[in-house]
Amino acid sequence: MGAQTGEQTSSNSPKRIKSARQMQPSELRKKLQGVVSFPVTPFKQDLSLDIEGLRRNVRAVIRHPVCAIVAPAGTGELYSLSPSEHLAVVKAVVEEAAGQVPVLAGTGFNPPIAAELARTSADAGASGILAFPPYYPSPDDEGVVAYYRGIADATNLGLLIYTRDWFNPSPVLAEKLAQLPTLIGWKDGQADLRRYQMIRERLGDRFHWIGGAGDDMVPGYYSIGIRTYTSSIANVAPRLSLRLHELASAGKAEELTKLMNELVIPLYALRARRKGYEVSAMKAMMDMIGLVGGPVRPPLVDLRVDEVALLRESLEKWKPWL
Repeated sequence: MGAQTGEQTSSNSPKRIKSARQMQPSELRKKLQGVVSFPVTPFKQDLSLDIEGLRRNVRAVIRHPVCAIVAPAGTGELYSLSPSEHLAVVKAVVEEAAGQVPVLAGTGFNPPIAAELARTSADAGASGILAFPPYYPSPDDEGVVAYYRGIADATNLGLLIYTRDWFNPSPVLAEKLAQLPTLIGWKDGQADLRRYQMIRERLGDRFHWIGGAGDDMVPGYYSIGIRTYTSSIANVAPRLSLRLHELASAGKAEELTKLMNELVIPLYALRARRKGYEVSAMKAMMDMIGLVGGPVRPPLVDLRVDEVALLRESLEKWKPWL
């Protein structure tokens, strides 16, 4: 009860009143250096939103120097939220961030929904938009450009494209998309370093390049010069996420490899067991360490009992980072 009372008090505090000034795309780009946190969206047992749990989780993350926070996105089960729930998540994260770090809002699905989510997120104080591919797979390049143009035109915020699922664009298509004036960032979600290098070679510094396929890809991304990555591990161990960035940036391969082998790769092996476990595993870990994860919404599934036990055993090695 005390925690709830404190939450109500803090939610009304002056520090949570957002500035009316929107962050300019160029300003956002400069801030995207280091670790971008991808928080989960907590649900209660009845699968309703747990906004107070989300606020608590965000406060825990922003105590650490992450460079931005994205909510909701893939780890935040964007695809399972209604438009009103999406807005509630964005508002809560913006209020908790309180201008300390930029907040990016995920959007996608189809042209009208993507544009509407972008607009409402901008009105709620988001600093930028992370655009997911459209639902319709593998359309003609002209249609892809029109889809992202519609999102870009919906707000004045900086736009980042997230290449994932079926959307693995060629360098030629990336160059066409580069004509969108507010498009500032390119987040790879497929770990296709060969293709990523070709796109980067063609477009140079036109975009800010982000490694977005997972914490386990930090060595690969940083080996080709990327210095920003999106982390779901930041949900449970922001210090570890930041350390991976520091070691990879400094070229300290031995210590980086040790952390990857002891902590990151085993976790990602569990996450790879079933589709959606990249979310389910993080939520289970959060519940174990006293944060708020909760269940996942369909079509994702929660970890099996034996997998929860395995994950709990592995936490012993994570203790120095929690």
